Amino acid sequence: AGVDFANVYDEEGEDFVADGKVGFAGGVFATIPLGKIFGVQPELIYSEKGFKSTGDILGIEYDGKRTTSYLDIPVHLQIKPVENFSILVGPQFSYLLKTKNEFNGLSSEQEEEINDENFKKGVIGLSVGIDYSLNNFLLSARGSWDLSKTDTDGDTSDIRYKNQVIQLTVGYIF
Repeated sequence: AGVDFANVYDEEGEDFVADGKVGFAGGVFATIPLGKIFGVQPELIYSEKGFKSTGDILGIEYDGKRTTSYLDIPVHLQIKPVENFSILVGPQFSYLLKTKNEFNGLSSEQEEEINDENFKKGVIGLSVGIDYSLNNFLLSARGSWDLSKTDTDGDTSDIRYKNQVIQLTVGYIF
């Protein structure tokens, strides 16, 4: 269990500016050794992502916060150069469980329209991290980035951002 430090970026590099958001992260993993140095580490993680922003829609100022809850499934190649330290890298599939928008200053119709946007349920990404274990305790740090768009048709101009997350967790190894 631990904490996510999440934000988004505009995949087209335009002037979309968002502030990061803190969320909860928690899950389980298994380590499958493939020798002394290499292994595979699949994980199942509940992750709260999102962002905070301010701006203007149709001449109306707003302060907003989007929280997206995902089930992240990274499959890491584990590289263990020394006994208590691991380097992890691999693909990640993220399944959208829930999206919650809080926008102050928007009418209920405008907020409903934003909440009805077509978010893609499954997003492909990349995850990298490090693990340090001491006895049965584990300290982990991860970074993950979406590689695919978060909209359903892949080319809408309304939803062009991708998640980026730094995750810090503490765990117990059974």
